[in-house]
Amino acid sequence: MQQKIKLPKKTARRYPAYELYLYGEGNYAEENKNLLLTGIPVLFLPGNAGSYKQVRSLGSIALRKAEDIDFKYHFNFFSVNFNEELVALYGGSLQRQTKFVHECIKVILKLYRDREFAPTSVAIVGHSMGGLVARALLTLKNFKPELINLLVTQATPHVAPVMPLDKYLTDFYTAVNDHWILKAQDLRNLTTLSVAGGFRDYQVRSGLAFLPRLSQHDSALSVVSSGVPRAWASTDHLSIVWCKELILATIRAFFDLIDEDTRQITEDPKKRMSVLNHHFVRHPAKIFEESPEAFTELTGAFTWITVKASKWTYSVYNDSDGKYFTFPLASHRKSSSHVYCENSMLDTSSWIYGCMNSNSSMCLEATDLSWRAELLPTTKVVILKLQDYPSLSHIVIQVPPTAGNKYTLDCEFFQEDSRTVQLPVTHLFSFGLSSSKIVLNSTGLLYNVQLQHFNQIYQAFKIHVESHCQSLKERKPNVYRLHIPWSHEDSIIVAKVPSLTEISAKLHIARPQNDSRVPELNIYSSSDCHYEVILQTSLTQILGQIIRFHAGALPAYVVSNILLTYGGQLSTWISTGQCPDFTLELVRTAKPYKVEPLISVVVFLQGFNWFREIWESLSLPEVDAAALSSQDTWFPLVSLILFLFGTGIAYWSGVFFSLSLRLFSSLWFTLIRPTAPRRDTKLLTPRGLCGVLSLALVSWTTCGAFAIVIIYLQYWFKVIKLHVNVRAEQNMINGDSDGSKETSQNSSNDTVKNQSSIDCTSKATQSLPNSTAAEAVNNLKMHVTILNLFTWIVLLNLPSLIYWLKNLRYSVSLDPDPCRSTAIILVCILELLINSNISELKSSKLLKIAAKVPLPLSVAMVAFGRLHLYKVPHFVTFSLLLHVLCCIV
Repeated sequence: MQQKIKLPKKTARRYPAYELYLYGEGNYAEENKNLLLTGIPVLFLPGNAGSYKQVRSLGSIALRKAEDIDFKYHFNFFSVNFNEELVALYGGSLQRQTKFVHECIKVILKLYRDREFAPTSVAIVGHSMGGLVARALLTLKNFKPELINLLVTQATPHVAPVMPLDKYLTDFYTAVNDHWILKAQDLRNLTTLSVAGGFRDYQVRSGLAFLPRLSQHDSALSVVSSGVPRAWASTDHLSIVWCKELILATIRAFFDLIDEDTRQITEDPKKRMSVLNHHFVRHPAKIFEESPEAFTELTGAFTWITVKASKWTYSVYNDSDGKYFTFPLASHRKSSSHVYCENSMLDTSSWIYGCMNSNSSMCLEATDLSWRAELLPTTKVVILKLQDYPSLSHIVIQVPPTAGNKYTLDCEFFQEDSRTVQLPVTHLFSFGLSSSKIVLNSTGLLYNVQLQHFNQIYQAFKIHVESHCQSLKERKPNVYRLHIPWSHEDSIIVAKVPSLTEISAKLHIARPQNDSRVPELNIYSSSDCHYEVILQTSLTQILGQIIRFHAGALPAYVVSNILLTYGGQLSTWISTGQCPDFTLELVRTAKPYKVEPLISVVVFLQGFNWFREIWESLSLPEVDAAALSSQDTWFPLVSLILFLFGTGIAYWSGVFFSLSLRLFSSLWFTLIRPTAPRRDTKLLTPRGLCGVLSLALVSWTTCGAFAIVIIYLQYWFKVIKLHVNVRAEQNMINGDSDGSKETSQNSSNDTVKNQSSIDCTSKATQSLPNSTAAEAVNNLKMHVTILNLFTWIVLLNLPSLIYWLKNLRYSVSLDPDPCRSTAIILVCILELLINSNISELKSSKLLKIAAKVPLPLSVAMVAFGRLHLYKVPHFVTFSLLLHVLCCIV
């Protein structure tokens, strides 16, 4: 049940499309109908096209948790209805959403006024773009940072937009990120947690969800769901909102964050970070305690047993007597550097302790080492470096009485070097033909396989781990963990024993330059098993990484290829008088060596101060490739691959256009028999002028993308009509040729009739000569290419049209409109191009320039349009403008 909160009239009038709701269910909803709230406020912000009803997962589980503790503490979950706006594709409403959220926070806090434990701040949970809107609150001039003390974001692209389709979107990102970097000192009291979905999130890659660490305060934490304790799974972009394991982790953290004195979320930033680390980074299988006691008394009538072996295993089932197993450390310190223990009983009780300088076999007071443990899917483990605990004389393992529970404990002392193996990864260009292989023959419980030279985002491998066991007895499953030390993006796999397991190894973010740590494959093994680890480069996953990181830039490469083809057609028309087919010309002219080397030279020269100063003095924008190449040395090669991808997409889009035109023209030809083709001699008729003015008015007063779509449909209609006329002309010529052949085969007695028939055929052939048909075909081919270019302009501007249509009931005009001025220019250009004919270009003085300009424009498009897709239509518009000028001058 969602209860709508009444907003102040001024706020409701200013934001008619937005609403604020309070979540509730059952008796809880009935009790809060009068809005006499006493809980802790949490505000949920949906993301791109998200619903305010998505708060249900959080609200429902939080309510169950509050019921379990008899409502000693509870949360009130609010959510904002953003009308399911496409804010990831249209950035014009992000600032408006931010201001509305500010008003909602003030309304929420007023609901608690005069309460005994009135909150002074609101916790925010933001999904996708909702998390960015929450961060943007701090950029508002009149916003007080103390109104938020906790922010949890789910699959939010913090670093950059997934598809930078308009300037408002990129400017919004720049403003938010610059503010968070420059004002890091002011954000020290705000704790931020960013949870990414992992490799199953195909909409927002996890690298975009990693927040920068805020100065020395470390008040920001970024994790991937595959590494979150008790979740250990990747989620897609939507399911991260209702993933039960992640929601449970979030709600448990919320309840642990409550201050008993204020009954609100604690104001202590250190405690907040400690709680979040406990639930989202390293869970010790213990209930969170802010300050656990330094020493614990070991009580109970338990049997004390001394174990001197370096390797120990104990299984228990239905044992009514408790036991303490003590491991003297004096005998192990010389031969071992570490001690490793694991326990298959996954409860939250303490189980491993350290004794201080005890000479006896019993230890009544000890330090609780259970806080050093780590929870894994099937076991909890602890690894202690003996050198870090010089005062410990014994390790004590507690085995409580069991009632029907069966579990196993294992401990071993080992030298770190004997359990650490280095495995060099195969080269990026090995294409899976070579492999690296190691065999682990020792009978240890833990192995660390260091993956040497694995630090770049374009590296991707398949790791095959095959376990061979000496006996066939039932044993616990193996746990394999791919540990990335510079970010919280670990992935964990549980495998049966024995088995052959395939592990995918790839990164969400590359290793920082000042970091020398190496990724590891941790194998939590069985003592009687041997392991064979084989690593190979995976070509398909490398291509997947390229698409994952750069799919948003593909439109720039596709349009660049089409623009090269367009310039090639004009050049061929100048030299031969024939306009080649789009797909054939694409294969001939769209070559990466025409574009990529020049960009690489510019990027190289920008490494010199003198060139950078000249570049800046000319007020030229930063080259996108320079920013990307500085992040990864492999990017020039990746850019080449993306260009080839763009060539393939452009080719098949051309094939699709050709088939579509044939289909529609055949349908037209069947339904409406064309008459004699009529050629328009004027570029702009009075009717066309009225159309231009009307569409310009539509663009200015409503939505520019709407006017672009209308003129695009007109152009489609014109090209289909051209196709029908060409087909009609060819049919007439073919028919006349067939008639001539039949006439020549008549008998010699009908000489007069034959002569008359030949004369008629000759006249028909003169009225529709082959040159006219060829000219019509050339004209059609050029219009098809222009239509192909214009299609991508429509696609890049389509999100603002969809946004406008969804909000049409609230406002007729799209404000702000990212393509208003561009639409007016394009309407004028396309209206003239509709009536243009390629034969009129031959006499133009600008034709040679128009044929050469597409090449530098293609280079500029790839250089400046990869991270700024909204610039792509500008380059196409300029090229088409030259085409129109060629028809005039």
